[in-house]
Order: sequence, then C-alpha cells, then structure tokens
Amino acid sequence: MTKALFLKLHRWVALASALPLIAVILSGLVLSFEPALKAMTPDGTVTLERLDRIIAAAPQGGALAIQGYAGTASLGGRGASTTYDLATGLAVQPDFLPGLFRTMRGLHERLLLDLGWLVIASTIALVLLALVGLLLGLPKLRNTVGGWHRATGWALLPLLVGSPLTGLALAFGITFTSPVPPPAGAAPPLAETIRQVAAKHDLDGLDFIRPMRGGQLVRVLDDRGTAIVYRAGPEGLVRQPDNWPRLLHEGGWGGIWGSALNLVTSIALVGLLGTGVFIWARRTLAKRRAKAARRLTPSAAG
Repeated sequence: MTKALFLKLHRWVALASALPLIAVILSGLVLSFEPALKAMTPDGTVTLERLDRIIAAAPQGGALAIQGYAGTASLGGRGASTTYDLATGLAVQPDFLPGLFRTMRGLHERLLLDLGWLVIASTIALVLLALVGLLLGLPKLRNTVGGWHRATGWALLPLLVGSPLTGLALAFGITFTSPVPPPAGAAPPLAETIRQVAAKHDLDGLDFIRPMRGGQLVRVLDDRGTAIVYRAGPEGLVRQPDNWPRLLHEGGWGGIWGSALNLVTSIALVGLLGTGVFIWARRTLAKRRAKAARRLTPSAAG
C-alpha cells in the first residue's frame, strides 16, 4: 500500500512539473557546452592590445564580457551593450552562439519571463522526485522502458540530486563562504583592471569584468579551466572564496570535464522525464482500452 502511494506521488509530481522542468533541463543541456567552449579559446584571441583598442573605441563603459570562442567581446550595461570583434576592434552584430547562451540562461533562470519562482518550485519538485524514487526500492534490471528508467535514476543519483540542489543554493544565495568586506577607495579604471589580470593570468582565460560596490568583479579561468573570482580594487586583485555551488551547477571547473558532467546529467534528466511520461501515457491508454472493452462485453454477450 505504501509503495503504491509513493508511486502515485512520484507520477503526479512529475506530471505537474513536467512543462517547466523540460524547459529548465533542455536549456541547461545547451548551457552545459558553454564552459568547455570558454576553456578552449584559441591562444592569442584575447590580448592586452586588442582590449585596449576596444575600450578606447567604446562610447560607453560598463561591464566587459569575453566570448573568446566567437572571437568577440561585449562592453556596456545590461540591455545596452555593444559587441566588438577582437581581431579588428570594430563593432559587429552579436554572434549566434553568445546570443543562444544568453537566451538559454534567461529560460533556465526565469523561463524568459518573471517566473523565477516557478523555476524554484519545479527544481524542488525534481529533488522530491529523486527522494520518492529512492523510497520505491532498488530497481530490477530489465531491458524495458521502466527498467531503464529506474536503473538510470539509481546509477546517476548523485548527479541527478546534486544538480537541482546546487541550483537551489544559487537561487537562495547559499555559497558556504563568508562574505569579504569591500575595500575602501575608488575602483580602478577598466583598463587598469585588465592590466592587473594580465599580470596574473593569460587573458585568453578572462571571462568578464563587472562593476560592483567597492571595485569590480573579475572572473577568469585558470590553466585547468576552473573559474576563479577576484575583486579588483585600489589594492589590486583580491582572490574571493570559491563559490562551489555555482562552480558545480554551471560546470565551471576543470574545463571540458565540468561541461561533460553537466551534459551527462542533462541527458539523463531528459531521458528520465521522457520515459516517465511515456510510461504514464502507456499505462493510461491501456486502462482506457480495458475500460472500453469491459463496457462492450455485456453488449456482445446480449
């Protein structure tokens, strides 16, 4: 009786959250490629001279974002940035891939609307689905849709639970680190911050520089492709504590390995959601056919 109750709960939670979940999962699948592309920026794509030329030509300041895989950089504020070709320093139309990732991020975080609450609710539902699946007991290895559904859920359980849990940590601002107080004094100019980064890292690994209170937030990839965050202030670059929920959820560690793990997780989640809906639809259709057959049987007998 208890197992039947858990099975019914598992089924209806999945159906109720299926539409937002498929949008969140598929957008996450696309976003899983971004860290690997950033880590594979060709050598010499981002140089001090090229960034200086862009800053000098830019009519506005603001945040600097690098899309090394597309050979471009964008400069400006949210909704008012200009894209520049790194090789020529000229303003160009945004490339397809950065635009796709930007759209997928909006879909992943808020369903392209002000629906962050629905993303959080569906993510909580995903964790609940995994926990209820555990309560249904160990799977029996069978070469059926249901057998593969249960075996995948158990085999990849740490990934399937870890991904939504780290997403919830990001949504609620949980970093497991203590906040670093902002430095006193004025933030350095953008060009100076870039020189500070160049003194420590290869600029091909620069991800972004964003204004923040008391300085600028800098994210750069190290030699292994793991994202490192600094605060740039009057005293120079100050290393910030690693936000592991963000690193794990976004795949911003280990270059291609973080992307690969996120890709496997996303494919598994798509497969579980798809096979779960298929199993429900097949069972529902079978029940309707059986019910229709029972209605016809007395007529045939008469």
